[in-house]
Amino acid sequence: MLTPTLIAVIGPVEAALLTTWIKHYRRLGVERFLLTFHFPEHVPDQRRHELHAVCRQAGIVPAGTSSGPWHEHTNTHIRDALRHQAGRGWRLFADADEFHQYPTHLREVVAQAERSRRRVVGGLLLDRVSACGHLTDWNQRDGLDLAYPLGGHLTHRLLHGDPRKIVLARHDVPLSSGNHRAPGHHPDPDRLCAVHHFKWRTGILDDLRRRVHHFSTGLWQEQSPAVRDEAERLLAHVGRYQGRVNIADPRFAFRRVSLDLMPHSWPAEARAVHTAWRPPATSRERGQ
Repeated sequence: MLTPTLIAVIGPVEAALLTTWIKHYRRLGVERFLLTFHFPEHVPDQRRHELHAVCRQAGIVPAGTSSGPWHEHTNTHIRDALRHQAGRGWRLFADADEFHQYPTHLREVVAQAERSRRRVVGGLLLDRVSACGHLTDWNQRDGLDLAYPLGGHLTHRLLHGDPRKIVLARHDVPLSSGNHRAPGHHPDPDRLCAVHHFKWRTGILDDLRRRVHHFSTGLWQEQSPAVRDEAERLLAHVGRYQGRVNIADPRFAFRRVSLDLMPHSWPAEARAVHTAWRPPATSRERGQ
């Protein structure tokens, strides 16, 4: 079966984002969604009800709902349980703020991987921000592309995070935390998906501050300080630039992009980043 099952752990995102995310992947050809919700303690019941309502309206029955601390290993444990439940075949992995953009139809992407005897397909994060760099809100009527028209390389060039993603994998391929790697398997660097990363929205600064506090105090367990360090780098950066991302910094290579049209330069650009990226010393213990 060449149509992959989508595997995702969904946090307390806004209902409009989950609605748009489901529609996006259905347009790509996904028919089966295996989703589990996880809600930290601070999330109000209203948000939980709204997200469950989105699934009902979309005809999706969540595989489960859990709550409590968001330890660094939480996503991995839930993801692997969903993979076991899914059975055999290809799987698509996407967080609720990640929108994949493939160079051809999703079925053909999987078929190409099968023909080349690769068991994974890779992607690279393309961070999306507003036209002025402010961490703004958005509305479903106008859409994500209009609210966050710029795409660039914020994750690895500012945060020192791993921009590489395994976006598709066979059922028996092991995946690292965050779906960044598949030990023993290498994606084709000339066929990398663009992973449009709509993380930098209203509310993200509060989320990052909470993450830093909970990890640093031990309320949430971390495997290394790398995730906390990434959050602190973003907070420090926007603090220096009056609450916004400095879109003029040439390191980030921000330019106008769209979910409807892959950047002409993407194959070469993504290949260069993917093959050259190395984890900073502080992240090596995570094996990313």
